[in-house]
This record gives sequence, C-alpha cells and structure tokens, in this order.
Amino acid sequence: MKKIALAAIATALLTTASFAKTPVHVPATAVTAAPVVTYHVAKVRGLDIFYREAGPVTAPTVLLLHGFPSSSHMFRDLIPLLAKKYHVIAPDYPGFGHSSAPAPEAFSYDFPTLANVIDEFTGTIGLNRYVLYMQDYGGPVGIRLAMMHPERVRGLVVQNAVANVEGWNPQIVGGFAPAWKNRTAESEKVFRGAFTAEATKFQYVEGVSRTDRINPDAWVFDQSLIDRPGNDRIQVELLYQYQHNVELYPQWQAFLKAKQIPTLVVWGDNDPIFTTKGRDLFKTLVPSTEVHSYPAGHFALESHAPEIATAMLTFLGRLPSRPAR
Repeated sequence: MKKIALAAIATALLTTASFAKTPVHVPATAVTAAPVVTYHVAKVRGLDIFYREAGPVTAPTVLLLHGFPSSSHMFRDLIPLLAKKYHVIAPDYPGFGHSSAPAPEAFSYDFPTLANVIDEFTGTIGLNRYVLYMQDYGGPVGIRLAMMHPERVRGLVVQNAVANVEGWNPQIVGGFAPAWKNRTAESEKVFRGAFTAEATKFQYVEGVSRTDRINPDAWVFDQSLIDRPGNDRIQVELLYQYQHNVELYPQWQAFLKAKQIPTLVVWGDNDPIFTTKGRDLFKTLVPSTEVHSYPAGHFALESHAPEIATAMLTFLGRLPSRPAR
C-alpha cells in the first residue's frame, strides 16, 4: 500500500509539473478591454514635457489641461473612459508633475509662457485640431491657446475654471489682492498658504458629497511634488502672476462671445474656490453651452469621473468635424 501511495503522489507531481510547463493562452480581448495609457516626454524649449496618451491616434483629439496644485495625474480616471473612442493627451506644465521644473531665474513662470509652451508642445507631437478640457489653471492656459489658434479648437470642456471675477470665492480673491498689489515676503505668505499639505487636501475634500470616492493618493502625490526643493518659489510666482489673468477676463469674454465655440460645462457646485457664477458665465456668453452640475468640489473628477465622461462622450459625439473659426 505504501508503494502504491508513493506512486500515486509521484504521478500527481509529474502531471502538475507537466501542466505548469504548458503555456496558457488567454485571449487578448480578455486583458485589453481597457485602453492602455502610455507615458512620454517631449522636448520643448529644452525642457522635458511629460504627458499621458491613450486612444487611437487617428481619432479626434481631446487635450486635457490640468489645474493647481495638480498635474496630468488628475486625469488618471478620465483618460481610459474617453480613450475607447478618442485620442487623449494630458501634459504636465513646466514646474508641475513629471515635467522639468527649472528655477524661476531660468524660466518665466507666467501664464502666457505656460500657454506658449503647451502650444509648442502640441506642434512637437503633431496635434493640429483638438477639444480643450480646462480645469483651474487649465482655463488661462487653454483660453490663450484657443485665442492663438481658434481654427484648431473643435470644442471646449470647462470644469471649474473661471473667466469672471464673480466666479471667485470673494474671500480667496480678497486674500490674494493685497499681495497682488504690493508683493513682499510678508504679503506673499497668503500664496504659500495655498499649497500647504492642509490646503492641498482641502481642495480635494471640501464640498464633496461622495467622500468614499476620494482617493487620498491624489493629494499626497500632488504634495510630494510641490514639496520638492525650490518648487515653492515656482508656485508663489504663478499665484502672483495670476492677477494678469483677472485683468484679461473682459478680453476672454469677448473672444468666447464672438467665436461661439461649442462648449460643455461640467461643474462641481460645492467648489470652495470657484463659485457657480463662474459656471453660469459660459451659458451667458455662448447660449448653446450645455451645463452639467454635480455635488462635487474643486476636483470634480475625483468623485464624478464616470458622470463627467458620459457627458463628454455625448458632447464630443455631436461636434462637427470642421473646427470652430
């Protein structure tokens, strides 16, 4: 009996070993249903501009422009939801994410320069038509890009980005105003207060109805990059330069009203920084604007990415093939 048992065990082991050596072929469709996101670097003005890319390159392009204090990382959930039908590109500005972050002495950290870098970036990677998604800092970057090349812009998606003073929480813009008027080491402390660990987390969690969907990795990742040596000077400079965006709001409004670019607004109504008056402006300027509001905060994608993607896919599917003029 003992010999029989040992023989049975040996047979089982040999069968298992044979099975282990047999390759198992899983159909590709079973593991590639979700679009693959790839990661790249483009050289622009000697800088490394990091970007995420997904979707068929022959499909219409959606260019995602991130906000403060984030990077293209904020689009990590949205990109796969769009990429089954669209070519999606999400770059990091200089000083953000994985892009180069030269010292302020070596690079002009202002919004015209950021817009020009992204414009050159689109040329470098061969984009000549796109829909712009603009969140927070993406607003002043994206509107400048649209004004430079209106013929390239098929549509606008606005998510908690403003083009009017009334769109700001008055406490925040009121806090910045003294430093904008008279910048000193003391007055710019209000800027530094905007990117502490507590402030970064606040931007992600304040006003959120679906708290269980907020991934803490988001603000931890952002803060880890902001806390790099010297990055604080970059962020202070951009917050100081933001005043020049406010000065241009009338010009931006006139441009949007004149061009009537197809526009979709997807808005976190509980944003502690930008109010619903910022949301409503776009419908006033472009009456055909489609507006979707969510019980979300400043980074509405963190809690409502599927809903925003659904609204975008419907909007994108209705756009004419010919770009706005």
